Amino acid sequence: MAASKAIKLGQHLKELRIHLCQKSTGSKGVRDFLEQHYVSLKQNNPKFPVLVRECSGVQPMIWARYDRGREVSVPVAEKSSEQVLSTIEMLAQKSA
Repeated sequence: MAASKAIKLGQHLKELRIHLCQKSTGSKGVRDFLEQHYVSLKQNNPKFPVLVRECSGVQPMIWARYDRGREVSVPVAEKSSEQVLSTIEMLAQKSA
C-alpha cells in the first residue's frame, strides 16, 4: 500500500460526497480508495465534511459542493484507487 498524499480540502470546496456500491466491480476502486486513503484524508482535514454513501447497485460518483451551493459530480466507475484520489484532488483545486 502506497503512502497517501496530504490533500487539503476546503479553500473553495465545502463538502465532498462519495457514492458507491458495496459489491459491484465498478465501485472496487472507490472501495480501495476508502481503505487506503480515507483515514489520512480525514486526518489532514478533520473538520471537513466527507460523506460516504453506500447503496446497492448505485453508480460510483464523487460529488463536490462549493460556495453558494454549486455542485459538481464526477463518475468514477471502473477507476482505480489512485484515479479516485486524483479526481478528489482535481475537485479540491477547482474554484466555484
